[in-house]
Amino acid sequence: MAAMKPRTGDGPLEVTKEGRGIVMRVPLEGGGRLVVELSADEAKELGEALKQVVG
Repeated sequence: MAAMKPRTGDGPLEVTKEGRGIVMRVPLEGGGRLVVELSADEAKELGEALKQVVG
């Protein structure tokens, strides 16, 4: 049986470039992480949308 890693939501927001994509890992309030893979264009659009909301 393979070793099991603990699943925790603790930790910072992580964004890494993996191959051609950008992978964003967002810790969730109930534990665990939301993992999203984005293209460079999608990441730019997300950044612009967040800037509009945050200011």
